[in-house]
Amino acid sequence: MPEISHADLAISASSKLTRKRLLIDGQQVEPLSGRYFDVLNPATGEIIAVVAEADASDIDRAVRAARRALEGPWGRMRAADRGLVLQRFAQLLEDHAQELIALESLDTGKPLAAVQRQDLPAAIDTLRYYAGWADKINGQVIPARHDALTYTVREPIGVVGAIVPWNFPLMIGMWKIAPALACGCTIVLKPAEITPLSALRIGELALEAGLPPGTLNIVPGFGKTAGRAMVDHPDIDKITFTGSPTVGREILAGAAGNLKRVTLELGGKSANVIFDDADLDSATKAAASGIFFNSGQVCSAGSRILAHASVYDEVVERMTARAKAIRVGDPTQSGTTMGPIVSELQMKRVLDYVDIGTKEGATVTTGGTRIGDRGYFVAPTVFANVEHEMRISQEEIFGPVVSIVRFFDEADAISKANGTKYSLAAGVWSSDIGRVQRFAKQVKAGTVWINTYGYTDVRLPWGGSRDSGFGREHGDAALENFTEPKAVWMNLNV
Repeated sequence: MPEISHADLAISASSKLTRKRLLIDGQQVEPLSGRYFDVLNPATGEIIAVVAEADASDIDRAVRAARRALEGPWGRMRAADRGLVLQRFAQLLEDHAQELIALESLDTGKPLAAVQRQDLPAAIDTLRYYAGWADKINGQVIPARHDALTYTVREPIGVVGAIVPWNFPLMIGMWKIAPALACGCTIVLKPAEITPLSALRIGELALEAGLPPGTLNIVPGFGKTAGRAMVDHPDIDKITFTGSPTVGREILAGAAGNLKRVTLELGGKSANVIFDDADLDSATKAAASGIFFNSGQVCSAGSRILAHASVYDEVVERMTARAKAIRVGDPTQSGTTMGPIVSELQMKRVLDYVDIGTKEGATVTTGGTRIGDRGYFVAPTVFANVEHEMRISQEEIFGPVVSIVRFFDEADAISKANGTKYSLAAGVWSSDIGRVQRFAKQVKAGTVWINTYGYTDVRLPWGGSRDSGFGREHGDAALENFTEPKAVWMNLNV
């Protein structure tokens, strides 16, 4: 993919200072209420776009369009042809790589290099992977009786309501769009109100790729209005949501009213466990990336480092040095390794947790402060002398803040790793192959990294349990989210 310069980004930014409308039924339309909201660049606090605010009436328009597409052109299209459309969609993302990278960086504050390395390639890979699945979603012939032909088919679940978070709007958006479309569903997608721009653009590219109008509708808006309307709408068959446990519970309660299917990918407080026989250089390098990547705004961030007591001080020293070496600043500059927090509200939440940790008796070895007064930058923060029961060790902060906790033996490590309400991911560092395998078996986590941390791939299932949600995205597991099995009996004695 091409490199992007600061000048290119400035040109892109100037082109975005326009009114962005809703994308419903293949058309850019005004919200029925006439309301718009500002979208800010988190690196500067300046307005970069004014975006239409969808409410319940707009959601209803989008759902009706999605139902028409489901029962019409998209639903009648051959599965192989759907796959070809998705392949063209993926190619268009690649053709517009520079624009999409610049847009995602402006909207989220991510360094350009990070979007170029991670977000966009992952989105394209996801789309191509599920394009290949489109004509391979099969049923089974099951010999239940000698006098009947009995078989199953998998049918699209229907109209999907997808609610996407602000930390990876492009990538996670595609985690929902690609498998749903491959399964033959249609979509009403609500991006987070603070990061809606990439979703609106890929909605346009989807139409250019050949998606029939109404197949993918993009409706920016707020959770209490647009999001609630999606959950309550009787003609949405499935909600797929990535976000906080609090909102996840509200969605689950709301979906019970009409028994919608729901998939929830929620929070995390992932443990990254470093034993005394680990390669400390590799472990702390990966641990720093595991918490400070994307300014710590990652559901699987290794925000709890559990270090064996015999190497605890050295781990604290190494993590402190690595945090101090991170270059925080303008996400458009090539040397920047960490950008701002996504919003002023989230920045204040992170800094509030720094105050909480200090009052609890933990020690800040570096960071813990806002950087500058323009934009929403927080210094990479390391807490030492953290007790397992402290709030900073138990609660998801969603920022560049790591808590380092001592453990004394293998049993203690497992107990503390499992000692929160989350179970999304975990990491373990040791040269003892038996130990790491015992850890992988006993830890409560949907993903376990051994002598590495943070990697994901669309071919592997992703998700957790407890306050980390339920259901799995990625791989063939995601196909279960967007299809319903149907059993068919045919009497052979007629």
